[in-house]
Amino acid sequence: TKLILLDSLLQEMSTVLLLGATGETGKELLKILAASPSINKIVTLGRRTTELDVPEGKEKVEQRVVDFENLDSHSADFRNIDKGFCCLGTTRAKSGKEGFVKVDFDYVVQGAKQLKAEGCEEFHLVSSQGSKASSWFLYLSTKGKAEDAVRELNFNRYSIYRPGLLICERSERRLGEQVMQWLARKRDWSHGWSIPTSILARGVFLNSEKCKDGVTVMEHADIVRLAADSSTE
Repeated sequence: TKLILLDSLLQEMSTVLLLGATGETGKELLKILAASPSINKIVTLGRRTTELDVPEGKEKVEQRVVDFENLDSHSADFRNIDKGFCCLGTTRAKSGKEGFVKVDFDYVVQGAKQLKAEGCEEFHLVSSQGSKASSWFLYLSTKGKAEDAVRELNFNRYSIYRPGLLICERSERRLGEQVMQWLARKRDWSHGWSIPTSILARGVFLNSEKCKDGVTVMEHADIVRLAADSSTE
C-alpha cells in the first residue's frame, strides 16, 4: 500500500524546465518552484552554471549548459518535461537591437518549439504589459510577436503574463528604470502599474498550479490580484 501511495504521489509531482533562471524574475520563480512540494525536479538551461540562491529544495535543481544559438542540438535537454516556464529577457540598451530581438524572440520561440517537439504540453511565458505585435515600439512589438509565435505551436495549456514595471534590485545599472522604480516604491503601494518580481513569480506559479486548457492571458492586474488573494488565505 505504501508503494502504491508513493507511486501515486510521484505521478502527481511535476518536472519543469525554466528558461531565464538567472534573471530577476527567473531567480524568484526558481525559489518558489524549488520549495514547492508539487515539483520534484527543476531543469534550468543557461550558458553556464551559476551559484544558486535557493534557500529550500536546491537538490531538486539541475543546471544544464546549452548553446542558445543552437538549441535544436540540445533536444535531449527538453525531454520528459511536464511544464515549461520562460523568463528570458534583456533590453535594447544592454544588448543592442539585434541582441534584444535574439533573446526576447529567437531564444524564447526556439525554446518553446523544442519543448513542444519533445512532448511538453504546458508553457508559461513572462511577457510585458502593452505587448502587441503591431506596436510601433520595438520592445512591445517583439514581446507581442513572441507571444503570437508560441501561440501558433498549439500547446494544450499556454499562459501569457503581462506585468507592468518590474521592481527589483538589478546587478547592472539602468538609470531610467531606477528612477521609475524609485517613484513606484514611493507612490505605487497598491501595485497599480508596478510589481515586485517576487509577486510576479508567485502569480506565475499559482496560475501554473491550476492552469486551464487553452490560452490564458494574465494582465498586470490579474497577476497582482492572484498573488494577493493567495497571501490572505
